[in-house]
Amino acid sequence: MPAKTASEGLHAQIQRRMVESGEWDRIQLLLSSKLSETGWTDDLSHRSKEQARGMEHLSFSDLLQEFTPQAQNSIPPAVRKEFMGVIRQYIEKQLE
Repeated sequence: MPAKTASEGLHAQIQRRMVESGEWDRIQLLLSSKLSETGWTDDLSHRSKEQARGMEHLSFSDLLQEFTPQAQNSIPPAVRKEFMGVIRQYIEKQLE
C-alpha cells in the first residue's frame, strides 16, 4: 500500500505544479479544442440529451455518473495519445 500512497503524492505534486504554472489551463483549453474539432463534444452532448429525455426522474448526478466512463472511453485514440505525450513532456521537463 505505501507505493500507492507515494504515487498519489507524486501525482498531486505534479498536478499542483501544473496548476501553479498555468500549464494545466493551457492543456485543458487545447484538449477542449481538439475534442470539439473531432466532434466528440457534440456527440457526447447529443447522447446525454437523449439519455436525459428517457430518464423517468431527471438527475444530473445520475446522468454524470452514467456518462463519465462512456465519455472517457470514447475519447479518440489520436487525441488521447497526443495529450498523453504533452503531459509526459511536461513531466520529463520537470524532472530534468
